[in-house]
Amino acid sequence: MISEVSNARFWSNLMYDYGKLAQRTRGGAMIQRALTDRLKELAGWFPVVSLTGPRQSGKSTLVKSAFPEFAYINLEQPDYREAALTDPVGFLKSQPDHLIIDEAQYVPELFSMIQVLSDARGSVGQYVLTGSQNFLLTKAIQQSLAGRVGRLTLLPFSYPEAHGICDGIDSFMLAGGYPRMYDAGMPRDVFMRSYLDTYVERDVGGLLNVRNLAEFRRMLGILAHSVGGIVNYTSIASDSGVDTRTVKSWMSLLQASYIIFLLPPYYANGRKRLTKSPKLYFYDTGLLCSLLQIEDVRTFALHPKRGEVFENLVISERIKHHLNAGDEPVLYFYRDDAKREVDLLDCTHAAEPQAVEIKAGETYRHQFARHLTAVSDELGIAEDRRCVVYRGEMNYRADGVQVASARDFLLQR
Repeated sequence: MISEVSNARFWSNLMYDYGKLAQRTRGGAMIQRALTDRLKELAGWFPVVSLTGPRQSGKSTLVKSAFPEFAYINLEQPDYREAALTDPVGFLKSQPDHLIIDEAQYVPELFSMIQVLSDARGSVGQYVLTGSQNFLLTKAIQQSLAGRVGRLTLLPFSYPEAHGICDGIDSFMLAGGYPRMYDAGMPRDVFMRSYLDTYVERDVGGLLNVRNLAEFRRMLGILAHSVGGIVNYTSIASDSGVDTRTVKSWMSLLQASYIIFLLPPYYANGRKRLTKSPKLYFYDTGLLCSLLQIEDVRTFALHPKRGEVFENLVISERIKHHLNAGDEPVLYFYRDDAKREVDLLDCTHAAEPQAVEIKAGETYRHQFARHLTAVSDELGIAEDRRCVVYRGEMNYRADGVQVASARDFLLQR
């Protein structure tokens, strides 16, 4: 029997401190990004703070809002970049002691000088570095600034940040979280076309020297249709018309550019033969829906990938949830040789792991809890940490698990 739940521990976590929710939206309102307080905190501990994330996720807006007293330079501007490349020592010495360097990865020669100057001053909160190409920024930091940098990642709006300016879960899932759309009131198809042309193909294609952008774009579409599935590089290569090595190279850069991520399988249970290959997801479901040509809720309801898209939403939101708290997400899926599956195991807080089954329907079914219960029992996951997330509106307890509407689950702290 299904009954209303009053489990205080679980539902107390479904509260969100909207007062802490700064990103400008249409009409001039500001949404303070959930990462703001953590960013300021790290600047009080480290001489240098780095903020990475995809293009157009709001990094520049966030750092300028969080540190209004800092000077700001953007190395995408040709004159700044040329000056920094020509004379990195003189360039940095001519700048104020408190400085934001946007897209810092373009001039890695600056990093050694940042180390010298910050060490000489011996104070915290001197430099804020941002970058949209994580692999380049990370490499420069590891070579010159290891131990001196507090590192954070900013993804597009999370649902808790955007829920006040969108029309619910489905609207957010279809539109995605890129702030520019909300700032300008831009239709998703217009934004995504520009985003793919300007950023994905330029950044990723340019760095990999992709000669045939049609092949690269075709692979992106194939990745979208592979969402939620076990990664098969050979199959992707065959469908894309390129070799497996090329697919792995392109996918690696898409991961480093925060376009896609791979969810690893859970592997700690030695008694079971478990899947060893990861699953593929996109950081932003708006981009995913655009690639799948899902235009509205009706298209979504009829689309063969509707379950995987909704699954992608919940899992990517868990990543944002932990990153926005300054934590490194530790997430898995579970699949064993008995074909038992659980969509998400959240082990970020090892003492309180959570098992989540994700269903795109608006009706709860008793069979949803079957694998969730059995696997959770084996892994020692507490009953109040077992949850079925669905697109319905009711929250209750059934079959020994929590049944949570996606809206409330995503708004949890």
